[in-house]
Amino acid sequence: MMPERMRFSAVILAGLAAMPANAQQTGLAEGPGKDVVEAACAVCHSLSYIKMNAKFLGPEVWKAEVAKMRNVFGAPIDDDAATEITAYLVSRYGVAKP
Repeated sequence: MMPERMRFSAVILAGLAAMPANAQQTGLAEGPGKDVVEAACAVCHSLSYIKMNAKFLGPEVWKAEVAKMRNVFGAPIDDDAATEITAYLVSRYGVAKP
């Protein structure tokens, strides 16, 4: 049986291998940070979640979502990438508070 860390690494590597094909089909809005979002987020889940949740998530919630992906789910996203991802999501998909 493969240890947990090795399975996680295998999933990450498989996602990275498929990333160029997936990145071309994301349909995400153009803008600074899009490439970081495609590279970091698509490793674990479909990028369609971003557009699907865009109508509900404001700036603070996007920030919390990025933190959750890192702290709860262990997404391999460093501080600089997290800042860039959050800025992209807020600027392109953030809903202003009513």
